[in-house]
Amino acid sequence: MSLDLTPQDIQSLFTSRDGSYGFARWGRPISPIVFGVEDETLRVVKGAIEAVATLAGHQMAETDPELGSNLMFFFFRDWAELLDVPDLERLIPGLEPLVGRLQAGDASQYRAFRFDDQGAIQASFVFLRMTGAMADIPAETLALAQAAQVILLWGDQAFAETSPLAVLPETGATILRPEIAGIIAAAYDRMMPPSAIDASHALRLFARLQAPTAPQG
Repeated sequence: MSLDLTPQDIQSLFTSRDGSYGFARWGRPISPIVFGVEDETLRVVKGAIEAVATLAGHQMAETDPELGSNLMFFFFRDWAELLDVPDLERLIPGLEPLVGRLQAGDASQYRAFRFDDQGAIQASFVFLRMTGAMADIPAETLALAQAAQVILLWGDQAFAETSPLAVLPETGATILRPEIAGIIAAAYDRMMPPSAIDASHALRLFARLQAPTAPQG
């Protein structure tokens, strides 16, 4: 795989504003559920998750033994709507002040994660406020971008300036950027850890991205 990436590029994708490195992948099969959309959009979202999970070589499941569903998507128009969702406070502690901060920041999206004893992703909750520019994004594009951002724990600035997606000039089709697809696949390599807080992890990802282009003896 010939990708114009350096170890520093990869490290930056998993580095937070405070300079700390943090990586995690899913440690169990993904069982998604989607709230607030029509059946047609539901199929699009689940299809995108399945496509990215297949890229990662990770399993999907109908149900999660603990939560029923461990990847929950919420589509809505106003953050205040979340306060009326039954039992959501149990899943997202501090929900009311969180909603206040998201409203004050005019946020369009938010993701929360839970982790298991190994630091792997155990569950994730994705909140999407469908107003303004967000409402104008085609469902397929939005779904693929969100699936890419939830398949791994990325740094909080990973896609602040550059989307994980690209458009093929020949067909106009929207795809994952090759380097992002490569990192996702490398991150789910069986020899890689389910989580990491040491930046040397980025070097291991880089090495796996180079492996397919190594000379064959």
